[in-house]
Amino acid sequence: MTSDLDKQIAQLKRCEPLSEFQVRELCLKAREILIEEGNVQYVDSPVTLCGDIHGQFYDLIELFRVGGWCPETNYLFMGDFVDRGFYSIETFLLLLAFKVRYPDRITLIRGNHESRQITQVYGFYDECQRKYGSANVWRYCCEVFDYLALAAIVDGRVFCVHGGLSPNVHSIDQIRTIDRKQEVPHDGPMCDLLWSDPDEISGWGLSPRGAGFLFGADVVKSFAHQNDIDLIARAHQLAMEGFKLMFDRTIVTVWSAPNYCYRCGNVASILELDENLRQEYKVFSAAAQDAHSIPIKRPPPEYFL
Repeated sequence: MTSDLDKQIAQLKRCEPLSEFQVRELCLKAREILIEEGNVQYVDSPVTLCGDIHGQFYDLIELFRVGGWCPETNYLFMGDFVDRGFYSIETFLLLLAFKVRYPDRITLIRGNHESRQITQVYGFYDECQRKYGSANVWRYCCEVFDYLALAAIVDGRVFCVHGGLSPNVHSIDQIRTIDRKQEVPHDGPMCDLLWSDPDEISGWGLSPRGAGFLFGADVVKSFAHQNDIDLIARAHQLAMEGFKLMFDRTIVTVWSAPNYCYRCGNVASILELDENLRQEYKVFSAAAQDAHSIPIKRPPPEYFL
């Protein structure tokens, strides 16, 4: 299997999709690995944290050029692998193949786009239909989404989640009790972890996204104190400079999709945490556009989530 998997990784690195049968087998093997992981996955430093990728395959390759390839670099990807970009299949399957090949060197946690409902609107479902002629590959991937961890914690000190905090979650231990193997609910703690955003408010506020909440510096301070953590790292929001520190550097947004949607003009970043949890942000720009990097397809629907 290892030699087959290495061939598949080499193929995916060239942005060449796998056969439907190969996708099914890869997804089954990934589920066997992911089911053993807790809702909050323990990760050891040094590790490189990555934010949203959104199917921007050539920018993911650029990320690996900047940060080093797996398994030489230990990675933690904080969700939103699919939708919006043109290569969600190749992006997600490359990361999944790395997970199966090097399970202790890459951690994948769930984003709000790792969902059946969202992917049917924002591109991944249509891409699977277009490239494979059926929804089978989409279905296999969605089954993997249900097994992804909801959060991770680095050395017990850095809490990593796709979106943010929840008014229903005061301790990290509460996250461990959630039944995560399901479609992302419309509300409740699991939904909040994947959808919420920090904001310059006091306490909790309604989110303009229609799911999750806004939360202020006081909420972050209380959660950090109660759980004995130094930093919350999250993704989920476009940061034009690639990352955005807030609330006296107690929370950071890491964004890893440069020139988001191929038009936003932002740079991207990854966050390297060394063995002492010192932070180094590596900023990078979009991969050079060539004739192959943007296929002809109808534009994705507009939205702000």
